[in-house]
Amino acid sequence: MKKSNKFSPEVRERAVRLVQEHRGEYPSLWAAVESIAPKIGCVPQTLLEWVKRQEIDAGVRGGVTTAEAQRVKDLEREVKELRRANEILKLASAFFAQAELDRRLKS
Repeated sequence: MKKSNKFSPEVRERAVRLVQEHRGEYPSLWAAVESIAPKIGCVPQTLLEWVKRQEIDAGVRGGVTTAEAQRVKDLEREVKELRRANEILKLASAFFAQAELDRRLKS
């Protein structure tokens, strides 16, 4: 089941930018997030995830970037499709091999 995105990418970017701009005014990242989240209309945990995701994508924080995660997802989908195609080809090969044997025996 896919999550619905209540917030547009523009709103997310603006919220993350607000946290980054005002981060120095608070004793911690969490304090900044708690202060700004209600202004955006989201829960602090959500905003914190957006900030962390942006930091990972920017290379500031360690982790798998959004682009890398999407690439892995696409490659996994492709591998699944190729395995399914290989299975179909194996079954077809076996079917035609059996048909050839049956044809030779009847001759």
